[in-house]
Amino acid sequence: MSANPNIVWLKRDLRLFDHAPLTQAASRGPIILLYIVEPELWAQPDSSRRHWHFVRDCLSELGGHLLKFGVSLCIRVGEAVHVFEDLKAELGAFSLYSHEETGNHWTFMRDKAVQDWCNSNSIDLFEFPTNGVVRRLKSRDGWAKIRDDRMRSDILEAPLNVAFFADVHSHDLPGKHDPMFGAVDIGNVQSGGREEGLRTLNSFLRERGRKYISMVSKPGVSARHCSRLSTHITFGSLSIREVEAATYSKLKSLSDNQDADAVYFKRNLRAYLSRIAWHCHFIQKLEQQPDIEFKCMHPAFEGMREPHFREDFLSAWYHGQTGYPLIDACMRSLHQNGWITFRMRALVVSFASYHLWLDWRKTAPLLAKLFTDYEPGIHYSQFQMQSGVTGINAIRMYNPIKQSIDHDSKGKFIRRYVPELENMPDTFIHEPWRSGDHLGDYPAPIVDHATAIKFARQEIKNRNGFEGFKEQSRLVNERLGSRKKQPKRGTMRNQQNRKNQSDQLSFDL
Repeated sequence: MSANPNIVWLKRDLRLFDHAPLTQAASRGPIILLYIVEPELWAQPDSSRRHWHFVRDCLSELGGHLLKFGVSLCIRVGEAVHVFEDLKAELGAFSLYSHEETGNHWTFMRDKAVQDWCNSNSIDLFEFPTNGVVRRLKSRDGWAKIRDDRMRSDILEAPLNVAFFADVHSHDLPGKHDPMFGAVDIGNVQSGGREEGLRTLNSFLRERGRKYISMVSKPGVSARHCSRLSTHITFGSLSIREVEAATYSKLKSLSDNQDADAVYFKRNLRAYLSRIAWHCHFIQKLEQQPDIEFKCMHPAFEGMREPHFREDFLSAWYHGQTGYPLIDACMRSLHQNGWITFRMRALVVSFASYHLWLDWRKTAPLLAKLFTDYEPGIHYSQFQMQSGVTGINAIRMYNPIKQSIDHDSKGKFIRRYVPELENMPDTFIHEPWRSGDHLGDYPAPIVDHATAIKFARQEIKNRNGFEGFKEQSRLVNERLGSRKKQPKRGTMRNQQNRKNQSDQLSFDL
């Protein structure tokens, strides 16, 4: 035990349960729970007020819980190193506890600066793994076992009889509409906080998950049948270990029930668990190679799209004005709600990357700001996969018309978000330019599908022919590729498994 305070630095782990830094710090002496509002972080091109709304919900709930114990959550506004310098001047020596964070480049450099400051100021820094991500991993070969062992370990309860270090100054928690977080209208935002996360988890396992497989790709109904836990996992109001354990517990409760409904429910929950297993796999890529936020995994694809960039294409895509109804409905829905299902995420990125030939470095930050559940490790590796620049993944060029027919056959989702087409007959809702009627304010297709895809295929093929391409692909796979054996081609189920593994853009679940 130490009389010096133990500071628990909350970042994207906004909870008291299953929180190793908190548990360890509380066992060592009086603690301070600290959250730093970092203006420079919120000025990054991938940050948005939408994220802050969710985070603030979590902090407000957490602060209210602590008040029941007569203490406050310590809020400081400023640069992390400066905050710790101030705390050292106020408190003297302290120990610092936190989770390891695999975030964007800015947080990576911030954490290095904090570590250097701790070393220079004789401050003990204790960092703990986050979920299944392994720092300083020498080889991907053993990663899956480490991840699975962590997921099976006991969930930590919130520590009891905690000694709080109460004599510490706190800043006011900035409001949701503080100018620090931008002034752009963000539409609806998913509610944050642990209680909301638990309600969402329980409703999914109780009922909503029954149709997970059949509804996960449908843009109009997927918001109900997906778990909607991705944002809670991203910002840590729930740990992914808690979510996985609860899902296994539900499966166990159904294990002896062999009626058709229970069998179908179990199949859906197992599919959901397979999605969870991919979560840390993708974040591990960014942990091992942080520059995939900025550089193509396979260097042969550098410079491929940049010379063809068109600002008008980027603007039309971002604002849902491409003339392809499902693409536009998805983008407008994102602006309004901050969420679309995984298949639609893959579709809008594929369209931007192949039809409009936009570089992923232009489009990724824009969607990061729109996704409430933006997770850097998943986001950038998936953007590269869907843009065809990894050298190790299948090239998927979606036909936006076919996807529209397959997943929104009656155009209900389209009409909801593209009101210009609300009176368009079902026959033409997917291709309104064929109706022969004046489209009013709705634009004609920005590009011809067949022409654009032909160009994209040839450009990709040209790069595949570069000298040393296969050897470089082998190196990428060795460093970042999955070690899970891919199912053989043939059965419908195996083909669907392959598609699910390739289509996951952000951990939308």
